[in-house]
Amino acid sequence: MARDIHDIERDLARTRSQLASTLDELADRTNPSTLADTARDQAKTWLEDETVQKVIGGVVVGIAALIGIKVYNGRKRKSELKELQKLLSRN
Repeated sequence: MARDIHDIERDLARTRSQLASTLDELADRTNPSTLADTARDQAKTWLEDETVQKVIGGVVVGIAALIGIKVYNGRKRKSELKELQKLLSRN
């Protein structure tokens, strides 16, 4: 059975409307501002997780300990070099 011209025009109008809606949604999803907002919200949610906070805290403590050891060893070495220079200058 042949379709009526009005039915075809309605189908075309509906298809155009759906296509426009899809294009609008794609434009909104790929908008840099929207992408940045989404990434920020995801990062915020991730950082609010208690396990993540514990891991980050552990990493910070570890880094602080390594820096402390490095400073301590540097001072110790400097002190040892001064003592060696004193011993060498006595001779």
